Formats: sequence, structure tokens, C-alpha cells
Amino acid sequence: MGMNLAPLLLVSPDVPSRAKAALLAALRAPPADRERMFLSAARELAASTELDCGEALDLVGLDAQQTQPV
Repeated sequence: MGMNLAPLLLVSPDVPSRAKAALLAALRAPPADRERMFLSAARELAASTELDCGEALDLVGLDAQQTQPV
């Protein structure tokens, strides 16, 4: 995982509440589950904002080229 901007996204007024909830769940998840949870959060971000899949993956610290498509 790369640099994760999830803590900043949690306080952004531009991030919908469902995406914030998914991000918070990923941050609180056990280490073994975090990548899967951040993938889910990226899906929610992409679905609820104008971000494309690659941008959403980058924001949550996942490499878009090494991660399954959102």
C-alpha cells in the first residue's frame, strides 16, 4: 500500500457520508483486512464522486496497476 489520504478524506466536506463510513471502517479494520476494506472504500468513493477508479484507488493508498479494477 502507498500513501493513504483516508484521514484527510474523512474531514473533507466533498466526500459523501457513505464513502466516509467505508474509509473509517477500513482504517479501523485489522491489518489483514485493510487492503480489502480500502478496495471497498475506493469503490464507494468512485461511485459517489466524480473520481475515476484509478484516482479513488490512489487516494486510499492502493496501486491502481496492481489492484483489481474498482
